[in-house]
Amino acid sequence: MPHDGQDLPQGALGAALLIEGLTARTEAALPPLEALLDQAKAQLAARVAPDGKVQAALLDQEQRAAHGFAWLATYVESLRQMQGWAARLEGEGKFGEMEALILQIGFAEYLNQIAGGLPMTQNEILRPADLGLSRADLAAFDAEPLATLMNGNTPAARARLVALMRDNAGRATFGATGLDEELEMIRDQFRRFADEEVAPHAHEWHLKDELIPMEIIESLAEMGVFGLTIPEEFGGLGLSKASMVVVSEELSRGYIGVGSLGTRTEIAAELIICGGTDEQKAKWLPGLASGEILPTAVFTEPNTGSDLGALRTRAVQEGDDWVINGNKTWITHAARTHVMTVLARTVPDTQDYRGLSMFLAEKTPGTDEQPFVDPGISGGEIEVLGYRGMKEYTVNFDDFRVKGENLLGQVQGQGFKQLMQTFESARIQTAARAVGVAQNALEVGMQYAEDRKQFGRSLIEFPRVADKLAMMAVEIMVARQLTYFSAWQKDNDKRCDLEAGMAKLLAARVAWAAADNALQIHGGNGFALEYQISRILCDARILNIFEGAGEIQAQVIARRLLN
Repeated sequence: MPHDGQDLPQGALGAALLIEGLTARTEAALPPLEALLDQAKAQLAARVAPDGKVQAALLDQEQRAAHGFAWLATYVESLRQMQGWAARLEGEGKFGEMEALILQIGFAEYLNQIAGGLPMTQNEILRPADLGLSRADLAAFDAEPLATLMNGNTPAARARLVALMRDNAGRATFGATGLDEELEMIRDQFRRFADEEVAPHAHEWHLKDELIPMEIIESLAEMGVFGLTIPEEFGGLGLSKASMVVVSEELSRGYIGVGSLGTRTEIAAELIICGGTDEQKAKWLPGLASGEILPTAVFTEPNTGSDLGALRTRAVQEGDDWVINGNKTWITHAARTHVMTVLARTVPDTQDYRGLSMFLAEKTPGTDEQPFVDPGISGGEIEVLGYRGMKEYTVNFDDFRVKGENLLGQVQGQGFKQLMQTFESARIQTAARAVGVAQNALEVGMQYAEDRKQFGRSLIEFPRVADKLAMMAVEIMVARQLTYFSAWQKDNDKRCDLEAGMAKLLAARVAWAAADNALQIHGGNGFALEYQISRILCDARILNIFEGAGEIQAQVIARRLLN
């Protein structure tokens, strides 16, 4: 196999298409990038932590710089993981032409964005000056190896990558992912399921705003989706978070609603594993693992959004039970689930997160027509643009009773802390869903570009169309590797809130960009509801909002790095 980009067939590639000594250069690029990140951190710290401790008011005042710093750190970590991916593939003899082009284009594009303008959103471009960086701080970009790498995103490189993609259109991904044999087998299994049982029906479910059929949920239960990461002693498969990422990615490639079915189980199971009593683990985990118990997460309130510490829903103890009153919103899959993980205030005279407790509130499954059937609970559907397969609801508690034994961990005031313990896994899983949606957009956009003829040739033969597809493939691999890394950190019992947050932040942007560009390739047809890209665009848009909006995510990353 080609090694380090030096033995690739130059006649097929075009003159000087691949950079000589590519992976050696990308490896050498990391120290100057890390030095730049350190300089940016020092500049930001001087503005928001003048006495060595971050001041909240100053951090808010310097929000653009703080969030830009988070994005810069995410880019540096992304390139570090791309380099690690290439090194692993080289060691296995799997670093071929396509992988080399993805690496080269990815490094070139992200280096140029770091030096000239990094898009936090479509109209918020981070400039080095926003971080207090001077031209002198950027001197490394005018020297080797960065200077050569920055020239790597050429029209010839993109054209060659798309040519290789066309030859490999039947593959689930473009470029070797670097997964081990077991994870690739899992990918193949769930890719087939998504292609055969999900994708052919997803658009109809979306257009009719239907709940995902129970037959699909039952099939996923039989395949072990809901018990993937639950320990074997509680009826689960005891597999890695990396396996959860692969499954979520492939199912979301079929339809984000199906890829998200396991999210609520992941959250509920982690809450119980980390904070539940032995009795609660024995009662709930086997049913969650088998899919017999479907959970929903009931956290958000109408006037709080991401400010969970300001929740007003209250639970008061009456005898052995608890009585809950309050209003919740944006509750996914609330109707036909069996248990709600409810965050409510139990400690009187508290106004912040320290008064919150978590409950495992049992409920009777409802239907589309009558979502809530138990006394003390009501609500209705929130009509949404996309992400429709489980539906969103408001949930109102009016003297809703919860058994005393269902206070998580049998302790009060620990609800917020217990919830924070789930955020790593939830954000890793959300990043995986985003990668799957982006991959779906790429495949749908590429197929349309192949089939659609204009001026006597396929759309894919026009350079601007091919450029879009090339950059989709490159950024999807970048987001994928960052997501895999966060999962591997979690599997090795390492703190990974930072990595999970970065993966979610980047993957959400990549999914939206891929969907938007794929729709652009469709032209006017993309705006027609009958074309599935219209659904994929709507589905992609939610990813930058839930599990921590992009702005909140950047704030959390910045604060974590500064402390």
